[in-house]
Amino acid sequence: MDRFEAMEIFTRVVEANSFTKVSESLDLPRAKVSRTIQALEEHVGVRLLNRSTRQVSVTEDGAAFYERCVRILAEVADAESSLSNTRENPAGTIRVDTSGTLARALLLPALDDFYRQYPQIDVRLGLADRNIDLIQDAVDCVIRMGTPEESSLVVRHIGDARIVTCASPAYLQKYGTPTTLDDLSEHRAVNYVSARTGKTFPFEYEVDGEIARVPMKSVLAVNDGSVYIGAGALGHGIIQPSRFMVAELIRQGALKEILTNYTSPTTPLSILYPHRRNLSSRLRVFIDWIAELARNNPDLRLRNA
Repeated sequence: MDRFEAMEIFTRVVEANSFTKVSESLDLPRAKVSRTIQALEEHVGVRLLNRSTRQVSVTEDGAAFYERCVRILAEVADAESSLSNTRENPAGTIRVDTSGTLARALLLPALDDFYRQYPQIDVRLGLADRNIDLIQDAVDCVIRMGTPEESSLVVRHIGDARIVTCASPAYLQKYGTPTTLDDLSEHRAVNYVSARTGKTFPFEYEVDGEIARVPMKSVLAVNDGSVYIGAGALGHGIIQPSRFMVAELIRQGALKEILTNYTSPTTPLSILYPHRRNLSSRLRVFIDWIAELARNNPDLRLRNA
């Protein structure tokens, strides 16, 4: 039995409460995961996990052993990442979660550049606009718009998304172009509803040092960013998206910026990941690459940078 491999598998099972999730995340047969845990228990002479048909839970002895394993594995990872070859040639799989809209607008157009720099890294991209548990879902980091909720994760603020108000030329031709915030009462929007909270977001503007929130009438509300932008481009109403997500549609003329004499508050863009001590070199370079993408995007630059 490879004890380091067994400790790695054991800690993953404790964190995920699932043999199946660990077998998928490590690309191992489920039977291999189960046999490894059994062999580890025989080696240490105590039961580490309680198993049932529906659930896996850690025993008291297993919890104590888990804490020791985490420290040992972190030390090994730190030692390995200090080697120059590991720093210069990171390899392996990273699992990243973000929204589909953010992935299409920011990540996918630039991924070829990442693969040229790091050809041995395999990026597995999950698309979900919802709260996830990085440990339970076996995800290395998440990229999110908005103010992050309090958590034990490290939050790296990498950008401030510029927000714009826009509509399709067809909508503006049919309903006219608003020039003041008061004009918005005569218009309709595609409203955006958070998939995480169910909250409908009003339009927001900075007026005399305060945030003015303008609830908009609508005949359509959606909870998906891509559908939101697509509905605006099809003329279903005015939208207020992050500009970097619609920059290409504006360039093509499918959307037109309006109310440009008003400024909207920016939305933070962040990467969330476990404590720095546990970061692999491949995840470090990916996080730094994403941060560089944001720095180079005029619609995402940090306000105070």
